[in-house]
Amino acid sequence: MTRIALITGATSGIGKATAIKFAENGYNLILCGRRSEKLDELKNKLSKNVKVHTLIFDVRDRKEVEFHLDSLPTEWKNVDILINSAGNAHGLSTIDNGDVDDWDAMIDGNVKGLLYVSKAVIPQMVERKKGHIINLSSVAGKQTYANGAVYCASKKAVEAISEGMRLDLTEHGIKITNIAPGAVATEFSEVRFKGDKERAQKVYEGYEALLPEDIADLIFYTINAPDRVTIADVTVYSKAQSAPTMIYKK
Repeated sequence: MTRIALITGATSGIGKATAIKFAENGYNLILCGRRSEKLDELKNKLSKNVKVHTLIFDVRDRKEVEFHLDSLPTEWKNVDILINSAGNAHGLSTIDNGDVDDWDAMIDGNVKGLLYVSKAVIPQMVERKKGHIINLSSVAGKQTYANGAVYCASKKAVEAISEGMRLDLTEHGIKITNIAPGAVATEFSEVRFKGDKERAQKVYEGYEALLPEDIADLIFYTINAPDRVTIADVTVYSKAQSAPTMIYKK
């Protein structure tokens, strides 16, 4: 039977790369995001190989999440793999100069949004005694860095939630994997710097950053490990990176 993967944040970056990887390997997909035109474009591309169902909502809106996931057609109800890829970073500043709206966006998206989606999907996994949840954390969840306290806190929360999920759900046959990437060349920095493309580009200059496809490959390997294996926690750096704020640039 073809397995179903639900991917949040599917319109760009790691989420999009993972959707493409899964489609190439025959997984039916529920793709979630905020940008309808991007979702439609991706659906049209991937529907040539697999079945694709799209859901347009913001993970930060609990009522939207509940409505859309509760309203899934019967054939899409049993999600085998949940990939919590949606997330964001807003701003880079000291606590005393931080923007509270930025804090809310990060905590609501990275923490509460992940919980809302997971809460809607987990019950049917428990009932069926199987499933796999991939949470996208960050190396920022391993080590706090200056000017990023709230973002780092939100990713530390993802790490804690992943641990808690594993403690609560292993007895039900559900695997939990936490993946913490280092610097990945995506829209991440452009969002963080409020659309300043020049500043965002400088983040990735002088070295070869990870690509979204690298993380997609890792996710695919993780969910295809032997059934006896749970890959619980993975930290992934590019060759040039040795710590969250230590990148060797040429």
